[in-house]
Amino acid sequence: MAAPLASDYNYPLLNIFWTMLWLFLWILWIFLLIRIISDIFRSEDMNGWVKAIWVIVMIFLPFLGALIYLIARGDKMYAHERKHAEQAEAAAQAYIKSAAGTPTNTADELHKLAELRDRGVLTAAEFDTQKAKLLA
Repeated sequence: MAAPLASDYNYPLLNIFWTMLWLFLWILWIFLLIRIISDIFRSEDMNGWVKAIWVIVMIFLPFLGALIYLIARGDKMYAHERKHAEQAEAAAQAYIKSAAGTPTNTADELHKLAELRDRGVLTAAEFDTQKAKLLA
């Protein structure tokens, strides 16, 4: 059997464009379904039965289910995402502050400096210098 020639392959540029378009739309569809299903499970205003019904609708009628969900609860999707992002940011900030071991405000830092001065670790001049930096 002879090897196929390069002229035997016929896949025009327009077909490549359409293939790439459909592939892009398919990936976009998968991301949309993941986003909707994660929002269903993240929602605190729905009970378990309502979540189960939405998931069943998304599995058996994906296009219609996604369209209905976006119309009915699209604004709540944004609110859920924003709330989740704010909680994640607050948790990250709390972790950074606890890991760094830094005082949370200037009064705490002044108190620590005063303790160091009282124990003799800092001289009065060093205390005044550090205090001026904090208050500046």
